[in-house]
Amino acid sequence: MTIEVGQKAPDFELVANNGEKVKLSDFQGKHVVMYFYPKDMTPGCTTQACDFRDFYQDFSELDCVILGVSPDPVAKHEKFRDKYNLPFLLLVDDEHQVAEKYGVWKLKKNFGIEYMGIERSTFVIDKEGNLVKEWRKVRVKGHVEEALNYVKENLL
Repeated sequence: MTIEVGQKAPDFELVANNGEKVKLSDFQGKHVVMYFYPKDMTPGCTTQACDFRDFYQDFSELDCVILGVSPDPVAKHEKFRDKYNLPFLLLVDDEHQVAEKYGVWKLKKNFGIEYMGIERSTFVIDKEGNLVKEWRKVRVKGHVEEALNYVKENLL
């Protein structure tokens, strides 16, 4: 059973790139844009992270926190964050427990090889902790602007 729009977003605790434990409930009272991505330092994931970085101030002005989630370890997240000057937290979901709760841990296929991995997805959680919008199978180009516009038009 995965979460659906209109439901309370399941709380979780994950380690962030800074080594601190972070809970979704830590951000109660703020909007949260949480995006799941496959892997640090890959072209699509780098573009997406840099797009969130470039619009970070716009999200912040809307009382909105950005969280990136992938299975990569703390050290790799920290290197990714430092290399691209990312101003938001990257969370380690190495056992994919949160990805499974959000239904984004999927069977994938690349060059005929099947494997389990993250399906690029974004979720918007309102100040009360409810899931209000989701994008699954995200295409990177233009996505961050779409998420920002959703927050502007629906959560103010």
